[in-house]
Amino acid sequence: MGLNDTPSGERIHIGFFGVRNAGKSSLINAVTNQPLSLVSPVAGTTTDPVYKAMEILPLGPVMLIDTPGIDDSGELGDERVKRAFDTIGKIHIAVLVTDVSRENGLYEETLINRFKEKSIPYIVVKNKADLLERIPENTENTIYVSAKKNINIEYLKEVLGSLSPIKEESPFLKDIVKPLQTAVLVCPIDNSAPKGRLILPQQQVIRELLDIGAFSVVLKETELEAYFKRNSADIVITDSQAFAFVNSVVPNEIPLTSFSILMAKHKGFLKKAVEGCCKISELKNNDNILICEGCTHHRQCKDIGSVKLPALLKKFTKSELNISLTSGHDFPGKDELKKYSLIIHCGGCMLGEKEVASRMESCETVPVTNYGIAIAYMNGILKRSIAMIPEVKGLV
Repeated sequence: MGLNDTPSGERIHIGFFGVRNAGKSSLINAVTNQPLSLVSPVAGTTTDPVYKAMEILPLGPVMLIDTPGIDDSGELGDERVKRAFDTIGKIHIAVLVTDVSRENGLYEETLINRFKEKSIPYIVVKNKADLLERIPENTENTIYVSAKKNINIEYLKEVLGSLSPIKEESPFLKDIVKPLQTAVLVCPIDNSAPKGRLILPQQQVIRELLDIGAFSVVLKETELEAYFKRNSADIVITDSQAFAFVNSVVPNEIPLTSFSILMAKHKGFLKKAVEGCCKISELKNNDNILICEGCTHHRQCKDIGSVKLPALLKKFTKSELNISLTSGHDFPGKDELKKYSLIIHCGGCMLGEKEVASRMESCETVPVTNYGIAIAYMNGILKRSIAMIPEVKGLV
């Protein structure tokens, strides 16, 4: 996996904010040296957040986000403003773009206060500096630039590169697996498996095992029984969809977990997800359930989120449930979430830890779990599947 293939969820996210026509889109185009965002003198050209992956040293791989103007108005404008503010929950660094012809006002103060509330490092960029007779000196937190004339753009990138956002993701296995131990990875190849490659969590776990200096044995569930007739393992990690079968094959003394559970650990919501899964046993007829996927993909006939999980839920609870689905960056707000009895989230491999944390914060009054934990719980193997993880050991 090269630099350009770094998953969006593993990148540092940098959001560009401001009022309409401050020059956010022009500035991102200048920073990336590409016509990423549509530029127009008409206010409100950017209607949805626009994402662009690139590299800024020494930060490394980053994701730049161009947001709609926060002074938009009208029914559609209010939705655009909401999406701009929602983006704040996804970023590690903020760039507040203003026009040198106007002083900071209520909109800028509102954004700065929100950045401070979220402990997000930010810089103020005064754009269109080429219109001034004399460009003022840059200060610690304010930079004068011209996206049109390419003035101070390189300096802006240097300042962005010097900021040190805190990434709080925990390891998948470094606190569980030791060097020279053997990890067996069960990777089913079914209709939903990507052709010619492994899914992201499988790739990331293999890479971390290489960093640890452990042995990785990768196989399908159809070869698992043959493997254990000849060999042993120190841990087995499976795709959640094969949990029940793998549990029946792997000897009880060998730790067993899933990629989805490890991803929840990596993204920082494992404890909350384990605590929330017990709600499944309390579900009853007509309860509202929300199943969330962090990525968008073409759904197969045996899709886990839209087919397998709903079927397993209804079988386990013996109830008729009202199940809703969301995917990608769409996620309901706190008020809308109140109508749900349970939220089941994917592992979040395509989401940054900031966005995952923001979603978990929105779920503060609603029980939430994730795919792997829910499947393990409904198959009666949750206690086994988290026993080797210190932070949740003993919760079940």
